[in-house]
Amino acid sequence: MKKLRVKVFLIIPLINILLFAGISKPLNGQKQISTLNMIKLSEWSRGIKLESQSDGNLFAFFWFYEWYLFDAVTKGEHTPGNYNWEWTVDEHCKSAVLNGEWLKLNINSRENGADLLMEIANNSDHEWPSIAAIIPCFNPGKINETTKQNFLFLDEEHLHTYFLGKNGLELLMGEFPREIHFNHECFSDVAEWEKERQDGKFVFDEKWPTSVRNAYAGIIIRESIDKRYVMGIAWESFLSSQGHNPWHCMHLSIKVGPLEQGEKKTIRGKIYLFEGSKEDCLKEFTKDFHYQE
Repeated sequence: MKKLRVKVFLIIPLINILLFAGISKPLNGQKQISTLNMIKLSEWSRGIKLESQSDGNLFAFFWFYEWYLFDAVTKGEHTPGNYNWEWTVDEHCKSAVLNGEWLKLNINSRENGADLLMEIANNSDHEWPSIAAIIPCFNPGKINETTKQNFLFLDEEHLHTYFLGKNGLELLMGEFPREIHFNHECFSDVAEWEKERQDGKFVFDEKWPTSVRNAYAGIIIRESIDKRYVMGIAWESFLSSQGHNPWHCMHLSIKVGPLEQGEKKTIRGKIYLFEGSKEDCLKEFTKDFHYQE
């Protein structure tokens, strides 16, 4: 009996240590979420920085936003966006809010990423066509006096960044590194757009050649150079997938059209940032957006 008491005395503290560390498995079989896996949000000069609370290799930047396409907000085929917004980040670094006159964005930290909810209103002087879009920039940072760069996610050889094509995940780079892949459901409207250039090409053709491979869902995924980690961005309504720009970024455009003057709409998105593979990230996207290939 004395030996039994000694064993119990040793086991109980061990169980408490495991519970405190957040690595024990609940009796009901449900996955236990550790706060160490949550993503911390902080304000950045062009938007929001996201970083893991437990792994220094996991951080990225969300530039909201960089470009307009096809008469979204301002008239023009391809015009510069605006990132001079006022952000509010809560004291726990779990929620970030952009609250503009015609644009609102909520970013809420979650395990392995963040939930995005954007509300946009057409307060312009024109209707926005069906292919009107805005382009946020999800990137690993660019070295300057205020930004740290995540070298694991630069993908300088363009061999680790994927979009969802007709037959599954495909490299974003094709014949050209920076080619743009339009949503297959919108491609005919894009092709019929009356070009601003006299030669019948888009104003962005030199930097973003149109790919013959279309995109089939609103997700871009990048694996780290050692294939240990992934970063990804997804929107339920998208126009195009593009990347490998000067910021080593991923451009998944948000399709905000059609939208008449005075109308508004809400669009949901996700950011992924965790230890895993591109296939793991695609599985999370499939669950989050109920996507079926």
